[in-house]
Parts: sequence; structure tokens; C-alpha cells
Amino acid sequence: MKKRFAAMAMASAMVLSLTPVTGMTTMAADALQVVIWDSNQQAGIQEICDLFEEETGIPAKVEVKSWDSYWQLLEAGAQGGDLPDVFWMHSNNSQMYMKNDMLLKLDDYIEASDVIDIENYMPEVTELYTYDGSYYAIPKDYDTIALWYNKTMFDEAGLAYPDNTWTWDDLYDAAVALTDKDNNRYGFAMNPSNDQDTYYNMVYSMGGTILKEDKTSGYDDPATLKAMEYVGKLLTDACPNPTTMSETGTDVMMSSGTVAMIMQGSWMTAGFMQNEYMCENCDVAILPYDKETGIRASICNGLGWAASSMTDRPDDCWKLLEWFGSKEMQMKQAELGVTMSAYEGTSDTWVNCTDIFNLQPYLEMAGESKDEGVTNELVLRPYTYNSTVWSSAAQSALVAAWNDPSQMEQVCKDFAVQMNQYIAQENG
Repeated sequence: MKKRFAAMAMASAMVLSLTPVTGMTTMAADALQVVIWDSNQQAGIQEICDLFEEETGIPAKVEVKSWDSYWQLLEAGAQGGDLPDVFWMHSNNSQMYMKNDMLLKLDDYIEASDVIDIENYMPEVTELYTYDGSYYAIPKDYDTIALWYNKTMFDEAGLAYPDNTWTWDDLYDAAVALTDKDNNRYGFAMNPSNDQDTYYNMVYSMGGTILKEDKTSGYDDPATLKAMEYVGKLLTDACPNPTTMSETGTDVMMSSGTVAMIMQGSWMTAGFMQNEYMCENCDVAILPYDKETGIRASICNGLGWAASSMTDRPDDCWKLLEWFGSKEMQMKQAELGVTMSAYEGTSDTWVNCTDIFNLQPYLEMAGESKDEGVTNELVLRPYTYNSTVWSSAAQSALVAAWNDPSQMEQVCKDFAVQMNQYIAQENG
């Protein structure tokens, strides 16, 4: 598999209110505090925690926060010395938390463990949580991106389903054919916030980049501008009104039969499996490739299980991290359909966790292409030390181009200047 890693670290420029901590005090005093941001994964992870309690006698309670409040919680906790015991780390924030000693250093624990061998995990994910040669999180999972499509809408339009022969031109043509604006039906949907799961993939497939090797912006790269011009065509000819997409959400529009195709990360699968409409009408295909570059690109990221360096129960926290990272529990995570696991060789189990959807395209994106003349590229989500700042700014800047795609090129060029200023201000 050819892999291109755009560097990206991210930091945490999110502000957080510690109100949610009130809820933590209602927990049993001896329960480890486990905080995550995805409600779709809560039941599966709690089941794994319950098995941990049966094995060790140590209870662990899973709490879910929204994405924004999660990072606000961690930031306030880091400043006030009161982080949860165990929590997720994301590539966006890991560099800042590791550099500032907010996470429990795991080197000695890993060396003494007969369960955890860091070589067993996907190296791209391990890399995200390694700082100055030390490990600060146990890889939890990895994700890839695939194309979800509405079989019913395709059938009604007399169109063949997406497959591995599709180029981006094929996606555009189908999206236009499936669009009936008078009847509020559209071929595709995406928001400026759908970076990892939508336009980043188009950019890298078409030979562009979000972050250059010299850690400067790629938004003004000619190939990136070409890809973003394609994004503008889709917005103009096959997508709902940008305000509607933003207020409703592309996943909601997909699950209500308003749009025929969206791109989504593997992390969304657990939620879609609980949606009756999606189960009855939708399925999954591999992403299109670019006919000029021959590249089919998927942005890859992965979470890590981390513990607070401030916890008064570091050994208990390690036992839980070790439990989460064991091959058995990584397999369990996959079997429950939570998400693909970072432990090498366990993701086939996730693919087979349901017969409702064909999840194989997600796994195929992480392997060699079976199609002549086509290369699958797994691209590590681009990051710098404080990439939260510039990635959030990009989402805001692109709103103007979403509302008026004729401005796309200029908006991207202007943002490249802004992004470079943000990167120059980083302390990493």
C-alpha cells in the first residue's frame, strides 16, 4: 500500500467549561472516570468496561460529552489539575497534551506488560501518540472513508450503483442525474466541516495537499485548487442549499432520503446500523479515483486511549488501558461494531459485524488496490502542533465559497496566507 503522510498535529484551542464535571461526582467513588465524545460507541465500550470490572473488580463508568464540550472539559481540567482518569486522544490535540505533560507516560508500563506490544498496532496510529520517543496513549482504532449511497434513489433513477470503476467524474454525473431541486432531492451533500470525510479525500486523490512537506499551507497548490473547483461544481449542481446542509447535517439528510450520496468515516457505521431508513435503503462503496492521477485516496486517523498524568490511580488507569489495548478487547470492539480496531489483523471482524451493509470498502481503502492503473493511498490526516486553530479557521473561511462557489479559488488562496500565519505562530 502506498502511503502519504501529511504532517498534522493539532492542539487544542478549544475553550471548555467544566460544568460536566458535576456529573462525575455522582459516580461511585471507586469507579474510574472514562470520558468519550461519541454516543454511538458508548454501549460497546461500556460492555468492555463491564468485562474489565468482572476481571479486576475495578468499575469504570463511560460518560459521553459532545465534541466541543469534550475538549472544553479537557482544557479546563488540564488548567485546573482535574482531568478524567481515562479518555480519548485525537491527533488534533495530542501534540499539545503530550508536550505539556498532561498525559500519563506509558513507557514503563508497556515495557513491563505481557499484554501490550506496541508493534502489534497500526504504526500510523502509534505515531500520533508518540512524543520524544515516549508513548502516551494505547492505539484504539483507525478509520477510513467510504461512499454511502441510497440504493432506492439509484433504482428509481435507473442508475447503476457506485463501484470500484467510478472516477470523480462518474460521481459528479450521477449526483447531477439524481438531483431534482424542485422536489428537494439531491445527489450529494457536504459541509465545509466535512474535511476529513469529504473534500480532503478529493484533494489528495487529485494530486493536491492540505499541508505541504515544509509545513506550509497547500490550499494554494494548483492541484488543490483543481480539486476545490470540483467541490464547487458539486455544490452548484448537485447539493442542497449550504445553510440547509449546515443546519441539518449531511448524515441526517442521507437518513431522511433527501440526498443520494455522502462520504462518511467508518466511525459513523455504528450509528447508521441503528437507523431504520439507512438499513433499508443504503449501502457502502469504495471511494472514486481520479482518472488523471490514478489515485484513490482516503484520509486516515485513529484515536488513542490515554490517562491523566494527574490521576491518583495511575496503576488502575494503566490496567484499563491495557485491557482496552489487548487483542481480545480489540477484537471485542470490532465484533460489537464499535469501529475498526488499531490492533493489526482484527478489522476483518469489524467488517463482518453486520450483514446489513457491505463494510468491505472501508477495509479495502487501507490495502493494495485490486484495480489496474489505480493506487489506493491511505493519507494520515494532516496536522501541525496546533492545527485545531487553522482547521477550524478553514471551516469558517470556506463558508463564503460554499455560498458562492465562483469564489472558491480566491477563498482558498486567501486562506493559504492565513493558514501560514497560524502555523508560524505555533510553539511546537
